[in-house]
Amino acid sequence: MEGITSNRITFPTPYPDINIMISRLLSEVQSILSASFIGLYLHGSLANGDFNPRSSDIDFLVVTDSNLPIETISNLKDMHAFLFSSRLAWSQKLEGAYLPKGDLRCHDPANAPIPWLGMDGHFAFERLGSDWIIQRHILREKGIVVFGPPLMPMIDLVSAEDLREAVRGSLRDWWSPPFPSPERFNSDKYQAFAILTMCRSLFVLKFGAVASKPAAARWAQSMLGEPWNVLIAEAADLQNEMKFDKFEETMGLIRFTLERYGLCATI
Repeated sequence: MEGITSNRITFPTPYPDINIMISRLLSEVQSILSASFIGLYLHGSLANGDFNPRSSDIDFLVVTDSNLPIETISNLKDMHAFLFSSRLAWSQKLEGAYLPKGDLRCHDPANAPIPWLGMDGHFAFERLGSDWIIQRHILREKGIVVFGPPLMPMIDLVSAEDLREAVRGSLRDWWSPPFPSPERFNSDKYQAFAILTMCRSLFVLKFGAVASKPAAARWAQSMLGEPWNVLIAEAADLQNEMKFDKFEETMGLIRFTLERYGLCATI
């Protein structure tokens, strides 16, 4: 699914407001990076078929020819701060990374941290975790090219066992106590996100393949049955105005997932 032919931008998503924001991001990034810019790509839910306008983010990747100098990174930080504060449609839903082309081909935990824009507008250096293996797979197989060369030749094939190991690493590092940023579980949306992430984790560990979260949720409902099927259905149907206070149930499903694959830790 490509948004461009011969470096000519078209409309990368079915959402006009998102296309406007992506076009603005592309223009700003090209201006700052100049000759260092290789391409802008979309991954995450927009590429994987589970985008929800009510709750999803715009996951992007900018590929550069090499590591960026500090002055350029400072300019990118200022640009993202301006966009975030502008309150333009979707300006506070951008989340993405600036990755040197040499680091894109395969995941290496030893690679240097890279410039990263978080959901809250925070821009800093971050080290890519094991979940990046899954995102590389989505980029390679389904990534949306906004502007730049095709992705597949730049990314090595991600095997089924690579995907399973990525999920095991994510469950160990992010979803096992003590949780990083445990305060996130106070959010209804984060609880729903955690539940759907467990569904996708179970799917990947079972099949060695990545499904969209809605597809993984449907599979988990039929496979797990009670009491999890109702909880999963409620998480999948969550809308902005709905309340979803399911902390204990969320912890229960995380515990179940860890125990099922021998990653148990006390929750």
